[in-house]
Amino acid sequence: MSNVAETTIDRARQHEVVAALSAILPAHALLHEREDVQPYECDGLSAYRRLPMVVAQPDSEDQVRDILRACHRLRVPVVARGAGTGLSGGALPPSDGVLLSLARFMRILDIDPVARTARLQPGVRNLAISEAVAPLGLYYAPDPSSQIACSIGGNVAENAGGMHCLKYGLTVHNILKLRAWTIEGELLEIGGDGLDAAGYDLLALLTGSEGLLAIITEVTVKLLPRPQRAQCILAAFDDIVKAGQAVANVIAAGIIPAGLEMMDRITTGAVEPFVKAGYPLDAAAILLCESDGIEVEVAEEIAHMTAVMQQSGATEIRVSRDEAERLRFWAGRKSAFPAAGRISPDYYCMDGTIPKKALARMLNEITALSAKYGLRCMNVFHAGDGNLHPLILYDANKPGELERTEAFGAEILKLSIDVGGTITGEHGVGVEKIDSMCLQFGTAELALFHALKAAFDEHALLNPGKAVPTLHRCAEYGRMHVHAGQEKFADLPRY
Repeated sequence: MSNVAETTIDRARQHEVVAALSAILPAHALLHEREDVQPYECDGLSAYRRLPMVVAQPDSEDQVRDILRACHRLRVPVVARGAGTGLSGGALPPSDGVLLSLARFMRILDIDPVARTARLQPGVRNLAISEAVAPLGLYYAPDPSSQIACSIGGNVAENAGGMHCLKYGLTVHNILKLRAWTIEGELLEIGGDGLDAAGYDLLALLTGSEGLLAIITEVTVKLLPRPQRAQCILAAFDDIVKAGQAVANVIAAGIIPAGLEMMDRITTGAVEPFVKAGYPLDAAAILLCESDGIEVEVAEEIAHMTAVMQQSGATEIRVSRDEAERLRFWAGRKSAFPAAGRISPDYYCMDGTIPKKALARMLNEITALSAKYGLRCMNVFHAGDGNLHPLILYDANKPGELERTEAFGAEILKLSIDVGGTITGEHGVGVEKIDSMCLQFGTAELALFHALKAAFDEHALLNPGKAVPTLHRCAEYGRMHVHAGQEKFADLPRY
């Protein structure tokens, strides 16, 4: 149940916007009644919600273009939304603007098996790409945990990664071209079929820009041939710090696994009853370490990684015997986020990234913070590239727990910066980490970010108030002397 006040919507302004957009969209694709817009009040960061003034549901590029032109003329904010699986509040809607849903852009436009590319609309699900090209012996490499539901447009907006990003890269490494529209309704065709292009790398600039620069309506992705063989090692450790050090040891040995993931005891205990992967529940932490390629290459790499795990103090090592067992090993890791719901009413997923050499220290610090705040924390990491996803468990119905959770999370992000890392790896900044941006970047850097924003969107209408804080906000944040996150959502209802 939402407690958003009706006064958050300017009814006269709403009427003006609905009238303008009614000339572009049929009535069923333009939502403005409370019961119709309420499903769009949040994304995957459900602790913070806000009713949109209007929800627009176009199904063609022409409609997107015309909606943007109308909103630009009326100076109405626009927030794009894909599948709504984001975890940083990036699709939190504007109470004074338009939530632009791209869910109807669900077509795979073209597959070229020779060039190994696919041209897609932004609403195509991540997993659907690999499913569509599987008969051709191809697949799309980035595989976020939410791949069954998340859309490729959202993946581009947040530069999503996944279990196998250590070897195959993030979204930015796996796309070739974008079609996108500015707030003024101007078409941008970014990238090309070649490996490089003259001029600035605008493809990289738009990837991870969180909807602040343009609205994406088409994505061309790279496809890879399915590896001949894949095997996964499950290594158990009696100490989580040993597991963290094992990750550093694998990389130091010159090995680049296809995937290298960590789960702690709380996490394996939550997922095992559901996936029945055979995880050792008495282990303080487990590592999943995968090799893929040709048969001889996989056999050699598995033997090398097994030796490193043994030398790092693993108490138990298993190697997947067949494809079914390999998939079971990974099923638990992919189910970690929803499995948190088995043991806690609510969870808050963090997304810092640190140097691998600092992993052991970070794990110790998180354990200490868990005790400090009196909150449990499930540790789930893309360990190979240092991308942390601690899940802080809390109960929003208990007064003060959300505030303690935010403070806990803010300390994790500050630690990520302190050890030489960054506040995000693939979930983006959104509204969740906007104050932590004040810790990571200085005045000159933030001014440059705003200059880039202004070059694309002079009036700051696209996804305003997200990702990049104003200099005034950072100045106020510095004077508050509180943990980042405790006061940044004063205008939003909490649950």
